[in-house]
Amino acid sequence: MSKVICGLSVSVDGFITGCDPRPGHGLGDGGVLFDWYGSGDVPSTVFAGFRLSAPSVRVFDELASRVGASLAGHTTYTDSDDFAGGAPHPTAPLVVLSHEDFPPANERQTIVSTGLADAVAEAKRLARGKDVGLMGGVLVTEALAAGLVDELILHQVPVLLGAGRRFFHELPRHIALRIREVVSAPDVTHLHYLVEKTPPAEPAASATVQGDAR
Repeated sequence: MSKVICGLSVSVDGFITGCDPRPGHGLGDGGVLFDWYGSGDVPSTVFAGFRLSAPSVRVFDELASRVGASLAGHTTYTDSDDFAGGAPHPTAPLVVLSHEDFPPANERQTIVSTGLADAVAEAKRLARGKDVGLMGGVLVTEALAAGLVDELILHQVPVLLGAGRRFFHELPRHIALRIREVVSAPDVTHLHYLVEKTPPAEPAASATVQGDAR
């Protein structure tokens, strides 16, 4: 069964981009969060051109091999220049969750404008039994709030960026995590958590006025 996972590089102070992320400059200014993709001497077997340290390449390739579809929000998609008309993963298709419907850049992309649950369902269908990889802080937070995320992986880079886009936003309730693995590498620490599933809070009952439900 497909799982929904999220593995993002994050600064110690919780940012997933540098300052002023924008279209054409999605990682922001001064972004060093992905330097570990090329700071080692072991080639990735999934992403051509990536050379990581030995501890990192094991973690990275294991996760990348699990992904059968990626799911990103519209802001991440736009800031990434529509992923150059492709997808962030070399083999997995991309689903984009947007408030508006628009034509995808190519056949590897699917646009879903009918809500998060539909986007996750479509990504799972396209993943064909493999896992769905989430991208974007707001999207991850909404998916956590909806009880849709199974695993969180923080590739924590030892830097304080001071500003940028945050990984996590406000959540409606406490969500417990269970540590699966911690892997220390020369320039990044990989923190792998399992999300303890609890059902989303029920909406408050509508007030009753003069015997009529309003």
